[in-house]
Amino acid sequence: MTWSRALKEAARSGLTIERAKLTPLVAIRGTAGVAVVIGLCLWQGSPALAVSSAFGAFSAGIATFQRSMRPRPVLALAVAGALAVSTFLGYLAAAHLVAFVLLLTGWTFLAGLAWAIGPVSGLIGTQTVAIMLITVTLPTSVLGALAHAALIAFGGLVQATLIVLFPVRPWGIQRDALADALAAEADYARRLRHDPVAPFDPAPLMDARLASAVTPRQAKRRPVQLHGPRGLAERVRPVLASLADPVVGAPLEGPERDRARELLGAAATVLDAVAHAVRHDRPVRLPPEATAALEVPATGPMLTGPARRSAYRLISLLADAVELTDEPVEATRPTTEAERGHLLRPSVPRLVPVALRALRRESRWSSHVLRHAFRVAAVAATGYVLATALRFGHGYWAPLASVMVMRPDFAQTYSRGVARFAGTLVGVAVAGALMALAHPGVYVSAALALVCIFLMYLLMRTGFSVTSACVAGYVVFLLGIVGAGWEQTVQERIVLTLIGGVLAMLSYALFPAWETPRLRDRLADWLTANGRYALAVLDGYARPAERRPRQVREALLDARAARAAWEASEARAEKEPVRHRGLSLPAAHAASVALATMGRVTMIVEAHPPDPNAAPSPGAAAFAAALGPALDRADRAIRDGTPLDWSAPHGTWAQWNAEGEHTGVAVRACELLLDALDDLAEALPPDP
Repeated sequence: MTWSRALKEAARSGLTIERAKLTPLVAIRGTAGVAVVIGLCLWQGSPALAVSSAFGAFSAGIATFQRSMRPRPVLALAVAGALAVSTFLGYLAAAHLVAFVLLLTGWTFLAGLAWAIGPVSGLIGTQTVAIMLITVTLPTSVLGALAHAALIAFGGLVQATLIVLFPVRPWGIQRDALADALAAEADYARRLRHDPVAPFDPAPLMDARLASAVTPRQAKRRPVQLHGPRGLAERVRPVLASLADPVVGAPLEGPERDRARELLGAAATVLDAVAHAVRHDRPVRLPPEATAALEVPATGPMLTGPARRSAYRLISLLADAVELTDEPVEATRPTTEAERGHLLRPSVPRLVPVALRALRRESRWSSHVLRHAFRVAAVAATGYVLATALRFGHGYWAPLASVMVMRPDFAQTYSRGVARFAGTLVGVAVAGALMALAHPGVYVSAALALVCIFLMYLLMRTGFSVTSACVAGYVVFLLGIVGAGWEQTVQERIVLTLIGGVLAMLSYALFPAWETPRLRDRLADWLTANGRYALAVLDGYARPAERRPRQVREALLDARAARAAWEASEARAEKEPVRHRGLSLPAAHAASVALATMGRVTMIVEAHPPDPNAAPSPGAAAFAAALGPALDRADRAIRDGTPLDWSAPHGTWAQWNAEGEHTGVAVRACELLLDALDDLAEALPPDP
């Protein structure tokens, strides 16, 4: 992609306004938290104190809107604590330019590294930099620093208290994640009716697994409906695929295929009904047609072989899903001994070692996060020094704009930069016009600022340009509380936002971290993870008595994580203005299709495990022994750009098939697996 096209796509993405589900009650609650802080400061303090202290409740409210599975009060308190520390340190160093620039550079670097822990941590780090920049305009003293830091923390405490006192749809995010996973499987079942090898995106299942991880305290209060359906959804997916597959399931044409389509349609209806019940805290309501389709017919077309086993398994799993979901929604049950170690989320103090490990993984020069940390630290310091030299009244807006738009990848940074400037232009124009026409007083300006905050919370998920417009209006009205001239505010806001956005974009052009050259490494990681998954499944055939479901499950989760990393990498590479270096985007797409097929075939084999008392399969053991080294060689070949060679597993499979060993699904599925590996080899031409 050329630079002109990349910039055009980034601008279009930044200015796009999306339809999103609005949460007015949550927006009202967040606005009330900001209103309490501003009102108390106006009543007991001064307008200047109200302006500066409002940022604590404002930033804490933003963090609670992020898609995190942690309790919202915890997020609000975490933001409040981080903002209080950054405010105190900023106060102490604000009087000395050199000391403050050094502090700002180091703090911004750490905030940039916070993206290694997760997007919510990265956002919190960005907010702490913003509040540190704002404190330079306030009077400096140690006591004043402590008082203001306490006031900032109080804003977050108010937000956390309101969340506890006025909960809006408790467990709503967890319910939505589980319902989305069930709805995705319902859509998958419908697509399988027409395309027996339709692809499936495992992202909803991964989100549901993240949502099901709870702290020990949460586990005691988790609703019954959130206990079992996710595990059933995990088991339903391979059964659907094995039933629809024309090689190991129902034939492509004939009465058995008609019966398979009928079962898939009924399964989709049941899964949609279960998803609706989970999402809305209601009992399951099934149409009679779906119930009748899931009954075993006394006469008529019947399934045989593996397809018959898949059908019986599917009917049983769907019945269990309805039974688990149809319990009284208000009932809760204590955590049993067997569940206490199941998907427990570590508490906040125990997250420290996890965060340190994440930072250690990113401590390499090729890391996007490390490069982002250096980039954003340099831009923040440069923007602050430049704005100080220009002697603007609110010079901190330039580095603030840079920090708020910068992200570890090119597309987000450029699209947010365009959206930030466009939104700021609209926001200050509207707010400036109101200030010029109405000349509002202190309390009217505060009320208008709260209206902007409510609109921002309400429309936060519609697009960054909308959010920027609301924030720009909020700042104009907030500064109107202390009597700042709106003409100067509008002019400075636009000019400094433009300067900050240009600095952010220029930094990525001068010090990039392109994803395109890493595509081969990501692809090799996905192949290796898929290979471990396939070897773990084949080990169950080679040693049925020693089958280890936990090992298979862990290998499957690793394969999903590798696939998610590849898809994120490929999506970023598509938007970068660089030529391919060793792997073109068409080749990358063809390779991803081949590896997705490999994962689907392995999942089908997993859905038909051998009986524990069955005899070991020498053919499966030999095939796994040949596949393992071939996968290791392929991993190195993909990274080095050399041809892939699958001759060894092909020869072993031919011998296994010729011996006529009775392993049914395994032999036929391994043939499909080899076909997928051959497609991978064709998709990856060697580098010249």
